[in-house]
Amino acid sequence: MSDVPREKQASPGPATAQDSPATAPGADLAPDPRLLVRERGLAGYLEDFRRRIRGGELGSIPVVVGVILIAIIFEAETGSFLTPRNLTNIAIYIAGPGIMAVGIVLVLLLGEIDLSIGSMAGLSAAIWAVLSVTHGVNDLLAILLALGAGAVVGTIHGFFFARIGVPAFVVTLAGFLGWSGLQIWVMGDEGTINTPRDSLVRDFRDFYFSDIAAAYSLATVITAGYLLALWRHERRRQAAGLPTRPTSEILLRGGLVAAAAFITAYTLNQHRGLPLALVIFLAVLLLADFMVRRTTYGRQIFAVGGNAEAARRAGINVERVRMTVFTIAGTLAAFGGLFFAAQSGGAAKNLGSGNLLMNVIAAAVIGGTSLFGGRGWVWSALLGTLVIQSITTGLNLMGMSSEIQYMITGAVLLIAVVLDSVSRRTQRTAGRT
Repeated sequence: MSDVPREKQASPGPATAQDSPATAPGADLAPDPRLLVRERGLAGYLEDFRRRIRGGELGSIPVVVGVILIAIIFEAETGSFLTPRNLTNIAIYIAGPGIMAVGIVLVLLLGEIDLSIGSMAGLSAAIWAVLSVTHGVNDLLAILLALGAGAVVGTIHGFFFARIGVPAFVVTLAGFLGWSGLQIWVMGDEGTINTPRDSLVRDFRDFYFSDIAAAYSLATVITAGYLLALWRHERRRQAAGLPTRPTSEILLRGGLVAAAAFITAYTLNQHRGLPLALVIFLAVLLLADFMVRRTTYGRQIFAVGGNAEAARRAGINVERVRMTVFTIAGTLAAFGGLFFAAQSGGAAKNLGSGNLLMNVIAAAVIGGTSLFGGRGWVWSALLGTLVIQSITTGLNLMGMSSEIQYMITGAVLLIAVVLDSVSRRTQRTAGRT
């Protein structure tokens, strides 16, 4: 997401006498101060930050502050929250709901909701277990068929919503009931099918890259990729005649990312190394982020979520965008279901029930994706899931009961929605929506 305000993007340079004929000749025209933010150093950035806050552009600030406060509080209370073992467990357990939350972020960007992801997760786990464990189908093939089933289910939801016109809430609510029933039918007489020791699905929980070079190599790749993306972004802005970040800011941003990446790598290496689950989750996040921010299709998702009728008049195939988003969400829900099967030790008739659906939706919203459509980012899935899992883990370390966890998670979700609503109202007042 660009750090340059919309007004700055719309104004390639300071006004000139030719641009404003009504101005008296020889008048000394001052450029828009927002275009000089980076030229004025720290004071310019502070002023720009205050302007963003006044305009309701909170971004990821609340959730990042929340994660830091959660870590400080639970470490002070337990003394073991920030240990390598506990942080590694958090990294593993955010993968399943986090992957599912990526799909929900895409659906929310459309201004819609998907209530069926829990049942789709359970159904995909059941399909994989019955094929691979019960019938001896090749494990990789069974995984691909389970993911394919999620894609088919998502496409069915998208068809009824986009083509027939049934509200997404109703379609996915019906899916929640129907696919839960199909999950029980697929499992048959088996209440639970345990994950074999040599299964690829089991590796989603138990496999680690134990060589310390693996974690540090990933940190290096992430840092280098971020710096390259920043550099290319600034080159494009320079070519368009727009203000660009100074080299010092690029290096500072890269340094912060490097610090976070290498500290994380060091922490993981203090336990068992880099978990496969985290690698897969990051890969899904990066691919989805690239699709949303760097492709025409991603811009179409934002356009449809912002104003479907305007998007249609602009030539966007709204029905196709909606159908494909639900297809992607279904596939990611199925993928997340396999992670839950790995973490729980196998597929079960009740896998995907309980508070899974609410936690995944809450993660997307807490992370900063708007419930009203057209605004958000893929990394909300990581931030929101990290908040929820950190709260759950911290309360478990303190011996708190599940009902306390539900109440606290619900309160955090309400705060996130209130912040979103206040932000939108502030932006309307400031003329930004």
